Amino acid sequence: MNRKIGVRLIKCLAAGAVLAVLLPHAVEWGNNVYAASVKPAPSVSSQQLQNKLLQAMATRSETLTFTYQGRVNGLKQQLQTAIKQAMESDPYVNYTIKSYAFSYTGTTTSAEVTIRLSYRETKEQTAYVDNTVKAVLGDIITKGMTDHEKVKAIHDWIVVRLKYDETQQKYTAYDGLKTGSTVCQGYSLLAYKMLERSGITNQIVEGRAGGQLHAWNLVLLDGHWYHMDTTWDDPTPDRGNEVSTSYYLLTDAEMRRDHSWVKQYPQANTSYRQTLSGLVAAGGPKAAVYQKLYNNLEYMLQDGKGLVKSPAEIKEQVRKEINKGGATLTFGYQGTERSLKEDLQSLYQLGLKTISYQITDLGSTGNLRVTLKWT
Repeated sequence: MNRKIGVRLIKCLAAGAVLAVLLPHAVEWGNNVYAASVKPAPSVSSQQLQNKLLQAMATRSETLTFTYQGRVNGLKQQLQTAIKQAMESDPYVNYTIKSYAFSYTGTTTSAEVTIRLSYRETKEQTAYVDNTVKAVLGDIITKGMTDHEKVKAIHDWIVVRLKYDETQQKYTAYDGLKTGSTVCQGYSLLAYKMLERSGITNQIVEGRAGGQLHAWNLVLLDGHWYHMDTTWDDPTPDRGNEVSTSYYLLTDAEMRRDHSWVKQYPQANTSYRQTLSGLVAAGGPKAAVYQKLYNNLEYMLQDGKGLVKSPAEIKEQVRKEINKGGATLTFGYQGTERSLKEDLQSLYQLGLKTISYQITDLGSTGNLRVTLKWT
């Protein structure tokens, strides 16, 4: 008997921390294959095996048994290849398979093959995901929307509706939709489903972030690929309707500042800021839509527009926000974190008790995006 076991496990830590992935590994035993004097029949192709597997995976069948007619020498490799190709041909199934194992026994010219599969998501649970995704998209995607608007709507819906699973026990899109929390695998699976259902090509990327294993999406828009990490755009601890776009449609270079990957994926070399800028400049009936997206993503701060440069400017903006009853403010800042800390001291003159801030880099400009909170 020849047997192989594979196990898939993807865990993600919080945004800024992330997943621990155990990709398929094998434990092999000896095989029982006996000599036969009959003339071998033609071998079953890898494509035929792959089709059998795809059908079984689609229905969440746990056992697949069939008779293999052909040269058994090399069957193990053929089975390994077929399983790998079947899983990779459907990204959603690929990341919902928990483990697999196969065994076979027979002669040199035929074998009885058994493949066992286990899943993190049942057929009924996947149907729940499909039905929920259909209903949600019916609410957030409206007639006439561009693909750019659809991607942003999907990104924001996921970030607002999900929160990171601190227990690191929930791995699927079903978990996310049913319980409201999941790890990065669930975030990327849900994004995959929602984008795919909206007619937007995308992939799930395996890599590392924050020193840990991680997963996110690659999205194809107007012929260009972009990285989108809904997990890292979801603040932890969860902050309700707060949505970050720090990891929204980034290039390879932008993503590699704190993410890395080894597998080969389509290259993402086009700046989304430049893409939107070009669409706005081109005019047309959707120019205002693209301008709104440009502003929403705060790209004007990367252009150097509206940057705060002095303590007096910060103080005045905070004063206006306080007068409106606000307790938070986001702005672009020209300077370093050190100079920001010094400039924030003047805010205590407004009678504030506590001041906290978060910063992110504004691309390669050297400027900062600052979010202030106070009491």
